[in-house]
Amino acid sequence: MSLHHTTRHAIHPQDFKGYDTQKLREHFLIENLFVPDTLQLTYTLYDRLIVGGVNPVGGPVRLDTFPTLRAENFLDRRELGIINVGPQASVTVEGEEYTLAPKEALYIGKGVKEVLFNPAKDGEARFYLNSAPAHHAYPTKKVSLAEAETVETGAPENSNARTIRKVLINSVVDTCQLQMGVTELKTGSVWNTMPAHVHDRRMEAYFYFDLPEDQVVSHFLGEPQETRHIWVKNQEAALSPPWSIHSGAGTSNYTFVWGMAGENLDYNDMDKFPITDLK
Repeated sequence: MSLHHTTRHAIHPQDFKGYDTQKLREHFLIENLFVPDTLQLTYTLYDRLIVGGVNPVGGPVRLDTFPTLRAENFLDRRELGIINVGPQASVTVEGEEYTLAPKEALYIGKGVKEVLFNPAKDGEARFYLNSAPAHHAYPTKKVSLAEAETVETGAPENSNARTIRKVLINSVVDTCQLQMGVTELKTGSVWNTMPAHVHDRRMEAYFYFDLPEDQVVSHFLGEPQETRHIWVKNQEAALSPPWSIHSGAGTSNYTFVWGMAGENLDYNDMDKFPITDLK
């Protein structure tokens, strides 16, 4: 097992306006999240969210700490959200095994010392991770899709009919600041998160998956009056600063995980912008 980590610094919106394609991708796109038997982590300076992926193949992969955290254990001062984006597989927390079906979630609170990601019996296990600083130790909890707060929204005529499953939010599980969910676009729909919005009190990260390998998503970011885009492939993630919209349109329907960290746990706390006002 090995661990690979990088750091992404926060970007000012005025600086963002001058970025070319390469700089946009360097600062906001996260590639190569799944490398066999490797813990792949990106430490961001947006609310200090960590975005990661784990692909255990040869044996269990341990959630190890790394120098940037200055902590003996990864979760000494953090909480963790896990969503299974592969076949059924399990996570072992302090000796207790939690089996996760595809798209099910697991919350692990501050202070837990041992987390192991186990290989799948059928196919390759893939776990997507978000972690945020935590001030309180809440208990570990698995959240099935049946337990999620589920919303059907959008419409086929707007190409955005979708199912939103809020799995790790305060109406379902106690967290300090982390919120996560899974949104599935229905066949024939390609637009997510319209009307576009920002929330100065939270940053957000999107992880796109269930996207055919020969298809892509154009992910939009930036201030509403100064947007840019990056092309995102299957199983890649995009970072959204608090001042940025976060929306996308795919060449096929797809699923994505959204994860947020910040000072506000109110899911509906957002500032929406009319579609016709975007530039």
